[in-house]
Amino acid sequence: MSAGCTKFGRLTRALTHNNRNTSHHTTPQELTPMSRHEVSQPKQSHLAEVLQLSSIILPQYKQEAPKTPSHIILPYCTFKTPWDWVILVLTFYTAIMVPYNVSFITKLNNFVWLVLDSVVDVIFLVDIVFDFHTTFMGSGREIISHPKLIRRNFIKIWFVIDLLSCLPYGIIIAFMNVDEGIRRLFSYLKAVRLLHLGRVTHKLEHYLEYGAAVLVLLMCVFGLVAHWMACIWYSIGHYEVIDEVTNNIRTDSWLYHLAINLGSPYSYNASGSGQWEGGPGKNSLYIASLYFTMTSLTTIGFGNIAPTTDREKIFSVAMMIVGCK
Repeated sequence: MSAGCTKFGRLTRALTHNNRNTSHHTTPQELTPMSRHEVSQPKQSHLAEVLQLSSIILPQYKQEAPKTPSHIILPYCTFKTPWDWVILVLTFYTAIMVPYNVSFITKLNNFVWLVLDSVVDVIFLVDIVFDFHTTFMGSGREIISHPKLIRRNFIKIWFVIDLLSCLPYGIIIAFMNVDEGIRRLFSYLKAVRLLHLGRVTHKLEHYLEYGAAVLVLLMCVFGLVAHWMACIWYSIGHYEVIDEVTNNIRTDSWLYHLAINLGSPYSYNASGSGQWEGGPGKNSLYIASLYFTMTSLTTIGFGNIAPTTDREKIFSVAMMIVGCK
């Protein structure tokens, strides 16, 4: 009995001793005030987090500050974020202008547009140089910062595509006498730049948690799809309005009806070029095409512009299917 009491007393004293030691070690830490550095350290603003064009906001590797060579660029550094926004805006500019130039076959005779297009090409060329020095995420979600691995990865995936899409085709067309086939080929090569939209979509993923951002993105996507389809719709009408076999105007084409309604019909120049001339201007044609695609995608269809040929009807059906989705 006394032995049992002795053991119980030892156990009680041991537990009491441990509790005192724990209280002695933890209480001063709890009551110790925050250091001046901890109090004055600013938190990163929510706006700064939102503006980061990365699919993951404040990733774990960002806090680890990996050591990289001086000429290697981290994707979340202060310089890279505004540069990514510039590339994002120019990618949307390309997504708008390239299909328009391909479909409406606009000539870069305007000096302002030629300079603007050349500046965009130069910026994308500079972006290629930056991509050769920007780290990327490996298969194990680790940061790859070795220069040789970065160059090998970029050359294997994006280098050829980016290079073909940003050569100065506008300057070549403006200062060299190239035929229509070469002009269209250059336009198609520049359209390869639209593959940047895949990277843009990846960078905009984390914006989907904001309701207003989702609404704006949906409006932009809808407008972009309507613009692309307007360019295709005009191309179909332009291809069918004149029968190349008989060299006669097709009165069942939507372009012919639009020309009659706008008071600018097509006319055959027999004494001069021997070709059909006249018709609505490019601005009127684009506005009418965009109006038709908007009403078709929203399944409204007022009927003042309607498909008449087989190709036009097939494309209209495809547009309404896309609009229903």
